[in-house]
Amino acid sequence: MERSILEALNAARSARRAVVTVSALAGSSSQVYLEGDDCPDVWRGPVARALQSGKAGIMETEQGSFFLNVYLPPPRILVIGAVHISQALAQLAPVAGFDMTIIDPRTSFATPERFAGVELIAEWPEDALKQRPLDRFTAVLAVTHDPKIDDEPIRVALAAGCFYVGALGSRKTHATRVERLRQAGVSDVDIARIRAPIGLDIGAASPAEIAVAILAEIIEALRRRDTSHVKGVIA
Repeated sequence: MERSILEALNAARSARRAVVTVSALAGSSSQVYLEGDDCPDVWRGPVARALQSGKAGIMETEQGSFFLNVYLPPPRILVIGAVHISQALAQLAPVAGFDMTIIDPRTSFATPERFAGVELIAEWPEDALKQRPLDRFTAVLAVTHDPKIDDEPIRVALAAGCFYVGALGSRKTHATRVERLRQAGVSDVDIARIRAPIGLDIGAASPAEIAVAILAEIIEALRRRDTSHVKGVIA
């Protein structure tokens, strides 16, 4: 691998950016594209699908055959709220390949006994997030039902472009949440990105079933995310 290609891949990894290499099979030329970089029209569809799926593959064009290799940052789930749904999700997320962190300032809920083996931060989210910047490969869930805890991380997640932002609560609860976010300066375009009610509509009732519905919605958001609008050429 050329040194310039390796340096570009390392830079993307450090920045938690998705990147794809396009290499001609009949030759030694390779090009690197960050998610959001422009590329030749004939490549755009295959490159976008590779970035969404994370799977390498062959691209056939009139100009020849090319190998696409994809490097995605490990996706993360950040849950605001150490509740029963969080406990169930903590068991499911690693199976699907997600790292998971729970933040909840309520120390009676955020206990190691309830969340063994899970990264648990018993702090106010606005304080914890100063040390843990969010990015496009982070899913954020707000599940406490407490605006003092949930609202700020939702706002920060929207500003960071997180691929999934979900909030627990009824439609009535979400309507009042929307008004608070508008008053805090969040645009209607960003507010429309919030998944609420949270999770795919599968008729889930128990915390475990709701966790399954949420995880399925997160996976859908990750694999169908828009790969076109984040710019930043690195090679």
